[in-house]
Amino acid sequence: MNKEIAKRANLNSDSVIAIMLLAACGILFWATFDIRVPDYGQLKPSTWPRVIICALALLSAIYLVQSLRRTTAEPLEGEPELSSLSFGLVGWFSYWRNPIICFVAFFAYLLTLPVLGSLIGGVLFVFLLMGALGSWTLRNQFVHGILALVTVGGMWAIFTYGLGVILPTGEIFSPF
Repeated sequence: MNKEIAKRANLNSDSVIAIMLLAACGILFWATFDIRVPDYGQLKPSTWPRVIICALALLSAIYLVQSLRRTTAEPLEGEPELSSLSFGLVGWFSYWRNPIICFVAFFAYLLTLPVLGSLIGGVLFVFLLMGALGSWTLRNQFVHGILALVTVGGMWAIFTYGLGVILPTGEIFSPF
């Protein structure tokens, strides 16, 4: 009976996860009302978390709508089919290759952060990750380099100069 109801409602694992994300966003938004408001400053401390939570809730709602529109259990575009994979450790690594690359690259970024700093390390992280997940053609390397410089450099400038956040400089730019 439950399977028939879930089938009629197009409920799949993506739908359940999207609903859980929306519930978590609601709980987190509710928790922002407990953030203490100091007597100084112009912006409430709860403003930035609420903006992030609302953006996450919007993305979760889009995820829910897309998961409900998906009628069959067909693999998504670019996702390998289970029948084409060999089972065992090699099959598992080939199926989860992209997330493993992302976690290993981020771990390497964190390890090199004290030496390279957030600006150089971030640009290298984004450039290498885009190349590893995409392709290494000359044109793509140029595009990946420009995107890495603009996005990471822009965020670094916003946090450093706009918000006054002290980011790790690394040993390359540290004063002697």
